[in-house]
Amino acid sequence: MRSYLDFEKPVAELEAKVEELRAMAESGNAVAIAEDIARLEAKASEALKDLYAGLTPWQKTQVARHPQRPHCLDYINGMITEFVAFAGDRKFGEDEAIVGGFGRFRGESICVIGHEKGSSTEARLKHNFGMARPEGYRKAVRLMEMADRFDIPVLALVDTAGAYPGIGAEERGQAEAIARSTDACLGLSVPNIAVILGEGGSGGAIALATANRVLMLEHAIYSVISPEGAASILWRDSTKAQDAATNMKITAVDLDRFGIIDKIVPEPVGGAHREPKTAIAATADAIADALSELRGLDRETVRRQRRDKFLAIGRSLT
Repeated sequence: MRSYLDFEKPVAELEAKVEELRAMAESGNAVAIAEDIARLEAKASEALKDLYAGLTPWQKTQVARHPQRPHCLDYINGMITEFVAFAGDRKFGEDEAIVGGFGRFRGESICVIGHEKGSSTEARLKHNFGMARPEGYRKAVRLMEMADRFDIPVLALVDTAGAYPGIGAEERGQAEAIARSTDACLGLSVPNIAVILGEGGSGGAIALATANRVLMLEHAIYSVISPEGAASILWRDSTKAQDAATNMKITAVDLDRFGIIDKIVPEPVGGAHREPKTAIAATADAIADALSELRGLDRETVRRQRRDKFLAIGRSLT
């Protein structure tokens, strides 16, 4: 069953009427209502198109967090073949908030690391809502080092509100683990691509997203802190999250303009959650293009290109 966001109410009402008419047609209680159905479908489609053409940053935040939005495992299942998941950091334990392993992307070997939020209550608890602990980032480092050793490109699928802030995580060195994961990204001599699928929150995201190419889905967000967190700090009022979202410049369009990301991946009208297969296919094409741009570069050039990319952020605005 489709879940609607608050601002999608006009579309929800139109689509509900369409479903009612379809049910009437199937039960034989109505005659010649095909034209009414087609008219309402066209009206709903146009309303959805108009609505998503002018989303505010806060509305994009809601879309990025939509519970039915495809997550890391959906992308892996849709893009990667022969995937073998790895577990554990060889130091403390396994963290299922980060999924990682090796497989094939369009016939070529690839290392995939990503945050998994989960698509059901049970899965969300299992994966800790995509909020990784230190062992998750240490697992990521282990996989990156292995990929570097065997000359395999790395793909990071980022979707997290941030690293887990629990006491246990802090006791086990959360900040150090994030820093080492970021350093491992920078030190790779193989190409790495990062895709912001939904939320790209704080150091929890940058620990995997320090890449040669950073791609971002059209309605995803990427920021140093959540809008609610920023509002609590700046105004001591989390209800001002909408103002924070606008002022923080967290949308793909803003980040592309600032040179923080390299490409915006278009989503189906109504967001990736409406047509997951279409969104996954578009993402796969963007990843393939990015890998093609980096193919053939020597190891030192790959490292230098990545370093220069991040050193250039904030130095000039277009």
